[in-house]
This record gives sequence, structure tokens and C-alpha cells, in this order.
Amino acid sequence: MIQAAVAKRGPASLLALGSLSSQLQQWRGIRVKVLNNNLDQALALMQRKMQSSGIERMIRSEQTCHIKNSEKRVLAKKNLERKIRSQDLARKLKAILVQKVRGL
Repeated sequence: MIQAAVAKRGPASLLALGSLSSQLQQWRGIRVKVLNNNLDQALALMQRKMQSSGIERMIRSEQTCHIKNSEKRVLAKKNLERKIRSQDLARKLKAILVQKVRGL
């Protein structure tokens, strides 16, 4: 389905689809199956999923509490990496579009 959407809209829609899928994941919430009545294992899995998806950070940001300096550094580093990655992608897409316009 995603490949069909990319084919129709082009490579620029990949960015929108990535953010859309993360928003959909947060809207749907996190689902964990409890196998063999093992709640401890299910809770541990849910905690790992919450940390990896960023929901835990969202919950913390809504609360009025102090953010440690080490956590601020980690968040700043991740934001910088995300910014650099998006700039590189934009540069590559621009080069591809310029080549298509020139007919090379």
C-alpha cells in the first residue's frame, strides 16, 4: 500500500508517510499480547515499546517536572541528527529533480 502511494505521489511523499505512520502508531496506542498469563513479561515489553516510540517522552513533557541535563543533551543530539538527515535528503531530492528538469 505504501509503495502504491509512493508511486502515485512521488518520492517527496515518503517524508509525509513516515510522519503519518508515527502519528497513526501514537493514535492507536501500544498493543501488547499477554502470553500464558505472563503479565510481567507483557509489562516489560510494553515499557520497551513506549520508550522506543517516544510516548514515554510525550507523557513526561506534559508533566511539569525537571528534565535532567543528560536527557536534554540526548534530545538535542537526536534533534540535530534528524535535522542533518532531513537536510541531506532534501539536497539529494533537489539534485534528482534538477537532473530530471535538465533531461540528463
